[in-house]
Amino acid sequence: MTSLAAAPRRATHAPAHRLTFARLLRSETIKILTLRSTWWSLGITAVLSLGISFLLALAANDNGGGFAPATLLTAPIQFTMLVAGIFGAIVITGEYSTGMIRSTLTAEPRRGVVLLAKAVVVSTVMAVATALTYLLASAVTAPLVSAGMDWSDPSGSIIPLALGVASMIAFSLIGLGFGFLVRNGAGAIAATVGVLFVLPVVVSLFAFAGERWQWLLDSAQYLPMNAAAQLTTPGATDLAGPAIALTAWALVPVLLGWAALRTRDA
Repeated sequence: MTSLAAAPRRATHAPAHRLTFARLLRSETIKILTLRSTWWSLGITAVLSLGISFLLALAANDNGGGFAPATLLTAPIQFTMLVAGIFGAIVITGEYSTGMIRSTLTAEPRRGVVLLAKAVVVSTVMAVATALTYLLASAVTAPLVSAGMDWSDPSGSIIPLALGVASMIAFSLIGLGFGFLVRNGAGAIAATVGVLFVLPVVVSLFAFAGERWQWLLDSAQYLPMNAAAQLTTPGATDLAGPAIALTAWALVPVLLGWAALRTRDA
């Protein structure tokens, strides 16, 4: 009797699991929120904001006014911008220092998607933290300010506060972009601090250089810190220039970081 060999079965492979963008966002959120450095950064930002707003409210109360209520909340941004930028930088440089970036890119090989997910999560975390800080600062300063916030006037309340949130997001994205570009914590922080703090100081020194250097002083209004100051001034009307400048400052480092991420090994 001739036995017939069983016909080989065609191998059936389950389709490869594709990491969706929503799951990538969830993964990045978990990674960022489980870092102690994240909570230190957000905590320092909140303490600085509340402390400075409270002191300004005391000063305004002693002098019979002088600060718009919204200004009391947004003025600390001149200091907290550094913490926001450093937060954005260490989010990614920490992954490079531990080697976790290789696991991230293995799970999601599309590097631009990885950068976008990190940018979305960093922006969301910073936006929520800043909005909550403004809410707390408003409660802390309200008893010290005779004229409370006039919410019926968006130009003196909602608009400067919303632009303050947007400015903090921009600062964190500047740090994130330098983090992807430099890949080293100290280097990324140095570059971020240089752009946000050192560069305005250097430009201001040219005030003693005469009219020949006036163009440099005029360009200082488009630096990140000065652009944010203009955007968060209650009642300001000419917002297009500062908004474009701050957006460009946020996008350029991120785009350069994206180019570096695409062309260099992890």
